[in-house]
Amino acid sequence: MTTKVTAFKGKAIAAAFVALAMTGTTLPALAQQAPATAEAADPAVGKVKGFYDTLLSCMKQAKQLGVKGRAEKLDPVIKSTFDLATMTRLAVGPAWEKFTPDQQTGAIDAFTKVTVATYANQFDGFNGEVFDVDPTPKARGADKIVETKLTPNGQPPVPLNYLMRGQGDQTRIVDVYLNGTISQLATRRSEFSAAIQQGGADALIQGLQQQAEKLLAGA
Repeated sequence: MTTKVTAFKGKAIAAAFVALAMTGTTLPALAQQAPATAEAADPAVGKVKGFYDTLLSCMKQAKQLGVKGRAEKLDPVIKSTFDLATMTRLAVGPAWEKFTPDQQTGAIDAFTKVTVATYANQFDGFNGEVFDVDPTPKARGADKIVETKLTPNGQPPVPLNYLMRGQGDQTRIVDVYLNGTISQLATRRSEFSAAIQQGGADALIQGLQQQAEKLLAGA
């Protein structure tokens, strides 16, 4: 039984995920406060900015790289920026404890592939988009929120915030909030639950793998 699992909710939302990363505060204000020094001072901010730098580079080279070339370039930075194992476990929810170790590994691998493939597929060109990252993260218990914005050329900015967990170089993204409030993991949990109810862990894994293959084919 095959169950379709979506990656992100279409190009508009995926584009919003990318562009929000550098608009947390206005550019003039950041420039006046020496943003490079401020960003370097916090590992969470530096991690997000490094991801966006690579993403922007891929966007500018999109046609030369092609979707598979973009995926190869994005793969290492996505794996070092996102805590994909934790995100998979949280998206699956309580059913995770019923997965076998092999199924848990398979789900993490499939989720990783579809995440990389989604960014490679959706960010397929550059048209003057601006990424901005607020240099001052907000505390969320032991975690941090890094606030960012995407400003498409000639359009209003879209807020995109990241929940970061860990210390120093081990800081990773564990959730993404579109428009500052819409949790990617909450959306995933609903999708994953439906797939698991219909066909179990194997159906979820198969659906994610098929979605990744489709995205890397440019569909």
